[in-house]
Amino acid sequence: MDLDTKLTILARLDDIYEKFISQFDLACEKYCAHCCTANVTMTTLEGARIFAHLEKTGQRQYLETISKHAHPDRFVPQVTINHLADICAKDGDPPEEHFNPEAGPCPILEKDACPLYAVRPYGCRCMVSARNCGQTGAADMDPFILTVNDVFLQHLEHIDAQGYTGNFADVMKFLASAENRADYAGGRLGPAPDGLIANQPVFVLMIPPEHRERIQPLLEQIRSIQV
Repeated sequence: MDLDTKLTILARLDDIYEKFISQFDLACEKYCAHCCTANVTMTTLEGARIFAHLEKTGQRQYLETISKHAHPDRFVPQVTINHLADICAKDGDPPEEHFNPEAGPCPILEKDACPLYAVRPYGCRCMVSARNCGQTGAADMDPFILTVNDVFLQHLEHIDAQGYTGNFADVMKFLASAENRADYAGGRLGPAPDGLIANQPVFVLMIPPEHRERIQPLLEQIRSIQV
């Protein structure tokens, strides 16, 4: 599957997700940036879309901003969501993850607004709350939304199975290299470099029994995507 096809599928997933999430009464609004942290993760596919947007809009300066201001103790995942699902399905023990909640804001956040909002990764897109996080101290998320988020993230990784997952800053640093972008677009990536982890296809979806029937219409929409 070539990169353009993957990007088209990603856009279709966006449409399905936005229609789904619009059914809920959420507190999220512009300049509400409590979840815009340095700990967001994403796939190389999402990074490729962001890079294309930077090129198109003449905003490549954000690559330098990311490189200079990425928090040194930002979250660096040890497993992808599909790997985690596989481990859990086999009753294994996932590795311990180091997460610093004090890592600060996203390096490109400007006056509590995201300059890349239209192409934000799913790590941002899926983080929603019924109440203002600044007032409650944590997101108030419907359990079904959490399940749907996992399913979308799993399908996204599946589409990008030959790519990598990592912190937003690390993925963008990787894609800042023209050689890396060419290798990614050409399907020539090798073992994941330090700071990134290899994606893998879906083996089992993380859907609890109580949500299996309710999520079927969304699964049908995802599986019906044709390019």
